[in-house]
Amino acid sequence: MAQIFKSTANATARASIVLALLFVAGGGTALFQLIANSDYATRKGEAREEPVPFSHAHHVGSMGLDCRYCHTSVENADFSSLPPTKTCINCHSQIWIDSPTLEPVRASFRTNESIRWTKVYDLPDFVYFNHSIHVYKGVGCETCHGRIDEQPLTWQQPNLQMRWCLDCHRNPEKYLRPRDQVTTMGYVPSEPQEQLGARLVKEYHVQKLETCWTCHR
Repeated sequence: MAQIFKSTANATARASIVLALLFVAGGGTALFQLIANSDYATRKGEAREEPVPFSHAHHVGSMGLDCRYCHTSVENADFSSLPPTKTCINCHSQIWIDSPTLEPVRASFRTNESIRWTKVYDLPDFVYFNHSIHVYKGVGCETCHGRIDEQPLTWQQPNLQMRWCLDCHRNPEKYLRPRDQVTTMGYVPSEPQEQLGARLVKEYHVQKLETCWTCHR
């Protein structure tokens, strides 16, 4: 009986199996990366449900409140801090005093129990981030939080992936602004950003920190 398969058939079959496995593994890896980097997985642009539907668009955009009026520690601590209820009551003891929406605020003030806000920018425990050093080096609130003055509810603007952080650490001149403009929304530099950034890198002694232990401590 004549031989059906050539002598190279076994080698071809083995190579085909290996290639098929590599294709499946590569496709699975690509799919995983696609999902992991998606807005769904990173929760980018997803407004969080809060006990009180606080509107930055109203308080910052319309009323013009400075970020530091509520987030008082951004210039001297590693966390931004949330305002105590007394800060809210400064205004809301006079306006919207009967609003059902603000009852959690009034209850917090009466009972001296903090409102349990939902954290929007929730970094993993293994990531260290210091607000004060970024503010001191001229990184604007808008750089990380986007146009917070246009957000009726608060959502996460960047995806917070490590490559997003590294882009700024590797190219800080693209993102720096004068310290007195850190909280300015819609900031437009008075000179080309490349020129301004290069000058501020030197003036503010900005280092291009890329070592693992800069953020992972």
